[in-house]
Amino acid sequence: MTAQHGPTAQTAPHIHPPKVELFDLEAMTNTDPKGVVRAVREYRVEPFGLYVARDVIGHPSIRALESWLLPAMGLRITDWFYPPGHERDYQFYVDVVHIDVDPRCWRTEDHYLDLVLRTGHGVDVLDTDELLAAVLAGLLDRAAAQAALATAYRTLEGLARHGYRLDKWLSTVGVSPTWSRH
Repeated sequence: MTAQHGPTAQTAPHIHPPKVELFDLEAMTNTDPKGVVRAVREYRVEPFGLYVARDVIGHPSIRALESWLLPAMGLRITDWFYPPGHERDYQFYVDVVHIDVDPRCWRTEDHYLDLVLRTGHGVDVLDTDELLAAVLAGLLDRAAAQAALATAYRTLEGLARHGYRLDKWLSTVGVSPTWSRH
């Protein structure tokens, strides 16, 4: 997420299986793709999704995060909190994901594509190369890849139609996430 995305002229994309995360509402933990279990400050379940807020301990350039997991939309939308000097030029980071909903523990499977939203200005799509490499390597089937692309296109279209304003677009599809600073 904070590393440079996409291949350079000299490198191919790093091929890895889809990243899986667990969100255990009872234990108040989030297990990242590497199996590291982290404490969650707040979970909130709404009819449209799950809110997650947690601190990021020991990371030099990230302090905390807030995310909304939106199962019907196939999205995880994150607002990262950076310390002074590490700020980014975007407001939201959007992962294209498959979400399994369980009352006790939600599960996401990342389908490689990411969108970086600069509110009111535009959006960049990242990691298309990783998606294609994963399909060619047999790590993601064609149907899941096609669904990921459709989700990314639908998200791009919705954001563009609403001036690259996340809240305006989401309100048209019955989703009303709240954020601590937006």
